[in-house]
Amino acid sequence: MSELTEQLEAEERELRFADFSLEDAWVLGSRMRAAAEEAGLPVAIGIQLGEQRVFHTALPGSSSDNDQWLARKTRVALRYGNASLAVGESFRDRGRDFDADSRLDPSRYAAHGGVVPLRLKSGTVIGVVGVSGLPQLEDHAFVVQHLRAFLAGRDAG
Repeated sequence: MSELTEQLEAEERELRFADFSLEDAWVLGSRMRAAAEEAGLPVAIGIQLGEQRVFHTALPGSSSDNDQWLARKTRVALRYGNASLAVGESFRDRGRDFDADSRLDPSRYAAHGGVVPLRLKSGTVIGVVGVSGLPQLEDHAFVVQHLRAFLAGRDAG
């Protein structure tokens, strides 16, 4: 198991919600947009609950390609119930290639970093939050950073 896989498993245990509402999606997404705008990041940001897209925004420098990458990574995270980066890394850990070995259409599924499940404390995945526009490790780190801050704010309240 790679060091990255261990980190991703620890994040999965850490980043859990008692609940997550439409209002939470708006607050989290808006905070992510403000941070990305302040940093000048050319990203698309999306939050989905179940099959419903409940937040989506695009910043200057992003394109429809980022929307497509976000959709492909979202499908992976929802299908596997894990961060899109974790899915790709699990294939690499076994010496396999997601595009060749998952038997899924790579034009619809991408196991690249940037989409993280919204997971309840019970372990149930109720949705995802994701970013596309940066290198995959940076996309993933941006999402994790904002999930941690959001959860810390809730715990402090």
